[in-house]
Amino acid sequence: MKLILASKSPRRKELLSNAGFTYTIESKSTKELMNDDLSVYQNVLNVSKEKAEAVFCDNKDACVLGCDTIVVLNNKIYGKPKDKNDAFNTLRLLSGKTHSVISGVCIITPNKTVQYYVESFVTFKELSDKDILDYIETGEPMDKAGSYAIQGIGAKLIDHYTGSFENIVGLPIDEVTKTLNEVLE
Repeated sequence: MKLILASKSPRRKELLSNAGFTYTIESKSTKELMNDDLSVYQNVLNVSKEKAEAVFCDNKDACVLGCDTIVVLNNKIYGKPKDKNDAFNTLRLLSGKTHSVISGVCIITPNKTVQYYVESFVTFKELSDKDILDYIETGEPMDKAGSYAIQGIGAKLIDHYTGSFENIVGLPIDEVTKTLNEVLE
């Protein structure tokens, strides 16, 4: 069965390739709206399903993998920053604290839909305004949930993490590999 990654994320593409999967990429624009009446877990599951369903509707004989990753602090979701000021404010809030990184995964095949989430925890160092501004000037935070990339320059902001590193990057590859191996048999 053909595997399709419903994402333009270079990080997800790299993780899936490194795990040895052969796949194509097809992504459709979706709303990715968060509903304040739902838990952060239900929100990330809904968005991952929305992404997968948007691609599956044109590929009914394929296996479609959709994923969404969010950063959560005090039950508030921090997505990709709107601008440098937004990135600064997010990084200032994360400074010295532990937050969650939650990825919702949805895998749809002609016979089955599997959904789950994976949660990891990241603790930031205490950051000065200069630390934050210097990091923002690298440009790296501008397309990342939570305004940082643990796999890049942003690693210097991190004190420690628990859970899946790949989940924090954007795709919990160990769990995804296990599920794909089951549904692609």
